[in-house]
Amino acid sequence: MERMNALPQVIQDAVRGQAYTRNTTGLSGAGVLMFDDMVLKIAPDDQTSRREAQMMGWLQGKLPVPQVLHTAVENGMSYLLMSRLPGEMCCDERYMTRPDVLISLLAEGLKQLWQVDTRDCPCRFSLDDRLLLAEDNVRHGRCEVELVEPDTYGPGGFRDPEHLLQWLKEHRPPMDPVLSHGDFCLPNLFLQEDRVSGYLDLGFCAVADRYQDIALCYRSLLHNADGTYGPVYPNIAPERLFSALGIAPDWEKVRYYRLLDELF
Repeated sequence: MERMNALPQVIQDAVRGQAYTRNTTGLSGAGVLMFDDMVLKIAPDDQTSRREAQMMGWLQGKLPVPQVLHTAVENGMSYLLMSRLPGEMCCDERYMTRPDVLISLLAEGLKQLWQVDTRDCPCRFSLDDRLLLAEDNVRHGRCEVELVEPDTYGPGGFRDPEHLLQWLKEHRPPMDPVLSHGDFCLPNLFLQEDRVSGYLDLGFCAVADRYQDIALCYRSLLHNADGTYGPVYPNIAPERLFSALGIAPDWEKVRYYRLLDELF
């Protein structure tokens, strides 16, 4: 991926002569090359990569998202060259060490999403849609069981992804549709000068249930604070996200959408 002469010509022309670094933050498996003012994302060409470019275009002027500079598909791979967001990821130490500011900004990031008028949104994910995608992942063995929460499978949990999928089908909660980021974790929200400066990784952005984002944000807060991804930040209390949002937690929906994400 890092050999410039292996990239599609339109991408080569746009980045020629520019220095870059590789970004390895996150769990998506995509290749990400960071230039001074651009980012190149390289991923398998599928509905997710196509939807990301589409939603970035639709969200221009609605939310701070990267501008699509060039796209290309070659040899089964998708190449998305986008502008670079200003600021730092939410998981940057300057925010992890200020939990009140961090949680307030995460809540603000969620609220800004939910305020977007979705009447002409090109992408919609009902729970049935998500479950169909999950079923396809299970059928084709794409569920990465080594990356799930330790109590998802085994004693006290589910036997296997098939068992989890069946439980999800039988316990569907009611929908509360809003504009959902789809993977609202700390590395995907950028902050600058204590303000939301951008949203990243929009491959699952669509009209979907509010708790799709709440659940993954809560999980991301929990694990970015408990040492799963690095240092321990004992002063972060993830449950304070709900008071920052001004809502009472629906723990059943939090659990449901965390479990649903285990199949992606």
